Amino acid sequence: MIVLDIAIAACGVALLLSAWRIGIGPTRGDRAVAADLLTFSLIGLIALFGTRMASVGTFDLVVIATLVAFLAAVSLARALTGGRR
Repeated sequence: MIVLDIAIAACGVALLLSAWRIGIGPTRGDRAVAADLLTFSLIGLIALFGTRMASVGTFDLVVIATLVAFLAAVSLARALTGGRR
């Protein structure tokens, strides 16, 4: 359980730092990368809390959230490049 607590704290710190970076990021690319980190840190927190509480249902939520976050990252990258390949 101590390892889970340390991992939860590390994900919390990553969440806070990425939110800070979104606020001060000088470019849209910095904000996009920080938003991806924020999303996946939140998904990691959900997975860790699900493991800590021994809840099986949270893993369905984690899989769906990961797929949505991946698609959002791809579409945001395409929007930032102006549609160029």
